[in-house]
Amino acid sequence: MTDALPRGITHIGITVPDLEEATRFFKAGLGAKVAYDGLTRDDEPRCGAQTEEQLGLPPGAKIRRQRMIVAGTGPSLELFEIEGPQRAAVGLADLGLNHLSFYVDDIEGSLRRLVDAGGQALSAVHPNSRYEDTPGNGSVYVRAPWGTLIELQTIPSGHYYPDDSEAEVWTPPRAG
Repeated sequence: MTDALPRGITHIGITVPDLEEATRFFKAGLGAKVAYDGLTRDDEPRCGAQTEEQLGLPPGAKIRRQRMIVAGTGPSLELFEIEGPQRAAVGLADLGLNHLSFYVDDIEGSLRRLVDAGGQALSAVHPNSRYEDTPGNGSVYVRAPWGTLIELQTIPSGHYYPDDSEAEVWTPPRAG
């Protein structure tokens, strides 16, 4: 039954230490726009046993604020500001989700913009890996102020695929 299969990713959730600072970073660095606030400072925090069970939160954690933002096309980003026990952001070697990748046309300009917004480039722009290493390609990882890894990637000549490939990777359409 095809109705039981996903149509795509709607959003990716990121917990940040300060919702306003994170919003400024994503706006300045990636041109993000606010879609809506799901939970504001004026709202009671989401907490308690039922919330902990539904969302897998540790006992006593409180969701203070929640905001949906959009950066380009593709999945939105849902930002959470949570009070309670927390660990540092994961890195590429850690299990679980480890980075967000944004397709850009001007990778050097995009890198400057993200660093100017407060990110830390982990290296200079470098070639992509196999199947993404067509002419003009490039990639670079940037650490957000709170530790999330963000990859900037450009593949203007597109991907290539092995003979046994079952699907092609989605690439956002050019704006305008």
